[in-house]
Amino acid sequence: MESHFAMMAGYNAWCNERIYDAAAQLSDADYRADRGAFFKSVHGTLNHLLVADRIWLKRFSGQGEAPNRLDAILFENLDELRAAREKEDERIVAYIDSLSDADLAGRIRYRTITNPMEIEQPLAPALTHFFNHQTHHRGQVHCLLTGFGLEGPSLDLILFQRQSGMGLS
Repeated sequence: MESHFAMMAGYNAWCNERIYDAAAQLSDADYRADRGAFFKSVHGTLNHLLVADRIWLKRFSGQGEAPNRLDAILFENLDELRAAREKEDERIVAYIDSLSDADLAGRIRYRTITNPMEIEQPLAPALTHFFNHQTHHRGQVHCLLTGFGLEGPSLDLILFQRQSGMGLS
């Protein structure tokens, strides 16, 4: 199970790099344009992904910042947001690399944000949600990018596996 989550952490960082490369091609006006997505714009959605990752890493590890709003704008500037995203991806990889199978079989406790309540659940399914959530919102960004006429990057897991060699053995 450790290797599965290590692959997902690597895939996550790879996808984020590709999405940020594509987003950097947008004008600032297009980057910030409200296109009707759940978090309105490319800017809002990329910020949400960083917000959610920080919240979950705080829940998982007890370390780092945990914003108290899912729609928080942590960085107004794409370059600063990208630098923070890269650092967060490094944190994610390091956290996943620190886990043993015994850790993955353990449980976590946390308090939800939107409808506050205490939750206790197994760690491994929460990690699956964590990576799935990122995929979901990156898909929204991909759609927004193609709506601006950009060719969205391939984010296929199998392409990552072929390029990295992870998950093929």
